[in-house]
Amino acid sequence: MIPAPGAGSEGTKKKRRRRKPAHRSPQSSESTTSAERTSAPKSTKKNGAKPFAKRVDEVSAGGLVIDTTGKLGLLIGRFDHKDLTGTRLLWSLPKGHIEEGESPEEAAIREVAEETGITSEIAKSLGVIDFWFMAGGKRIHKTVHHFLFREVGGMLQAQITEVDEVAWFPLTEIVDKLAYPDEKKLISRSGELEL
Repeated sequence: MIPAPGAGSEGTKKKRRRRKPAHRSPQSSESTTSAERTSAPKSTKKNGAKPFAKRVDEVSAGGLVIDTTGKLGLLIGRFDHKDLTGTRLLWSLPKGHIEEGESPEEAAIREVAEETGITSEIAKSLGVIDFWFMAGGKRIHKTVHHFLFREVGGMLQAQITEVDEVAWFPLTEIVDKLAYPDEKKLISRSGELEL
């Protein structure tokens, strides 16, 4: 009977040496401690895969302004960059970033005035929505505090650098005019909007 190769102590078994990848340093793996091996930086790219987009958190505030008659709501319009005709407006609630040291309420009042020219006061909170989108190679998580406002004064005027148009619409048409589903849902579940 002939034993299988490597079975038992009869023959001397030749130890195979493992080849080191060319990108490794010339020092032997025995001289590297386990702590050094685990703390080595790992590559973010594997097999040509793209690295993850950087996450950015943004917090904004704004909402719906009701005019002095209690019958109209104020929206801002921006041209849809995906529209080939360049004429389609996307209507939304005025809002903007909360600056350092500002409360959501203070930011909302300031942003509404900057974007629309209308000064207002907060009547109540409508709630908070959050959503994700990609911009400039970054993955953005945006949280927006929404309020219901009463018009106090000012003159209707679109902010030149950020808004293409501002307009008052009957409250019964606001949900249909809004371009974004999250805002539609927020306003439709807010119930009676008249102040």
